Amino acid sequence: MTTHDAPAKSRVSATFATAYIAVALAQLINALPGALNGTFQAEFHTEGSQLVWITAMFMIPLVVFELTFGVLGDMFGRKRLLQIGGLLAAAGAVTASLAPTVQWMWAAQALNGLGAGILFPISLAMIAAITPDHHARAKAIAAWAGFLSLGAAISPLLAGLTAQFGSWRWSYAISAVAALVVVLVSARAIDSSAPEGRALDIPGQITFALGLTAVLFATVQGAETGWGEPYIIGAYVLGAVLLVAFVLIERKAASPLIHLSLFRNRAFSIAGIVAVVGMFAFLAICFATSIWIGGLQQQEPIFIGILFLFIQGPAFVLIPLVSYLIRHVSPRWVLTIGFAVMAIGGFILSTFDVANQDWTRFIVPLLLVGIGFAFTMGSITAVAINTVPLHYAGMASATTNLLRDLGFALGPVLGGAIAFSVAGSTFGQAFPAVASGAGMPDEAIAQLSHVPPLAFLSSPDIQAALPQDGIGQILGLAVGALGSGFSLVYLVSAICAAAAALLTLVGLRGTHTDAPLTEDEVAEIPEANAEAAADAVAPAGGTPQA
Repeated sequence: MTTHDAPAKSRVSATFATAYIAVALAQLINALPGALNGTFQAEFHTEGSQLVWITAMFMIPLVVFELTFGVLGDMFGRKRLLQIGGLLAAAGAVTASLAPTVQWMWAAQALNGLGAGILFPISLAMIAAITPDHHARAKAIAAWAGFLSLGAAISPLLAGLTAQFGSWRWSYAISAVAALVVVLVSARAIDSSAPEGRALDIPGQITFALGLTAVLFATVQGAETGWGEPYIIGAYVLGAVLLVAFVLIERKAASPLIHLSLFRNRAFSIAGIVAVVGMFAFLAICFATSIWIGGLQQQEPIFIGILFLFIQGPAFVLIPLVSYLIRHVSPRWVLTIGFAVMAIGGFILSTFDVANQDWTRFIVPLLLVGIGFAFTMGSITAVAINTVPLHYAGMASATTNLLRDLGFALGPVLGGAIAFSVAGSTFGQAFPAVASGAGMPDEAIAQLSHVPPLAFLSSPDIQAALPQDGIGQILGLAVGALGSGFSLVYLVSAICAAAAALLTLVGLRGTHTDAPLTEDEVAEIPEANAEAAADAVAPAGGTPQA
């Protein structure tokens, strides 16, 4: 090796290290709340919507800005943008570690979401840029997906251990250190860009971001304040108008954020639908489990961490099998089996009774959900790419990632809306009679009758206002109402996963997903499309979050 080759090889190694650590970090921060929701509830005395916003504030900036961040990296250089993402993640993690209130956690999660929105797409683009050989690129993308899954597997255990034996804040402090490591290692990384034909779609970005945020805001808040409130209706109307405007803008934009013409392809449309519906099912199950074990049963955080290993771990452990299946079996069948297995796990969970404190009974159904998730993640991208013309491969991959992340965002938002709406109605109907029977004054009953049931479990002030003779019965009523709500979330998630399985089985019949791209075919694809096509022969990454 010459002295000239050694520095070059060192920079390539630094680029790979930067990308792999970055995606693991982004996924680690992404998944931390899944094991900590019960701890957040106890420490911040949250109501239902406040807890949902901890998760939603991460996912919203990730979903609405990830395509634009990809364009910015192509136009102005990926290395510097990745460093900005690392610094944002570090700032968010530090803010979370110091958060005295739930509102601080929202701000921290927004910073974390922005950082992850940069780290996910830019880390993948950086390794694609330095692996022009299709064999090397396929292996690099598989390794990238593996580090993403590793971050998902480490996160719940880190959260559970720190919360159990120290403070949950340590998990965010460790994440902040890891983010700074990414920035430092990236100093030796190779920069890259691809500005040709790339341009920002500012009108599309603005309408999409504001429209989606308005709809998600109304969905989160409406579950507790009431769906008929004027500001909830106004938010839905505003969101609908902005999203319609987004579609109109995209149809005429020279460089659209999303090529709507892709959805004329039946197979691509089906892949997009199951990306949203299936990933909603997965994240709704994760969110429900987190609240059930941590918030309702108030079990030890380490138990939640262990359970989430069974949800997140299969995506890492099964990488070789999933990679083989995507290369040699039609993604249609892998998707169908994956969603069916996920549905079985959800149906089992929907039969559980919240009064049963045995957390080990969750292991088998959650493992089924995790296996189903591992099977579906990469297959969705493979279907999307294999069913569109090659010159659309890059946009198809990016659009599918966006739809998948939208499903992740909807999981806790819609799941929380369902659970807290049902629980609020059930609890509100029964509370006056139970409280009156316990000797609570009518005036106090009237003041508390509209308080969300989760607040009875987390607020010391509310518990102090309850009659001592009836406090156990009232808190039991709140737990039972919330248990009914989250049981319905499990059932809805199972139905959605089953519908996704049926849709892929029937809707993808006869499409050329039955003939996945071979490595030789990938070698013939122009360089501009090679990164996206490589996803078709290697596990595709994603951004699962609990």
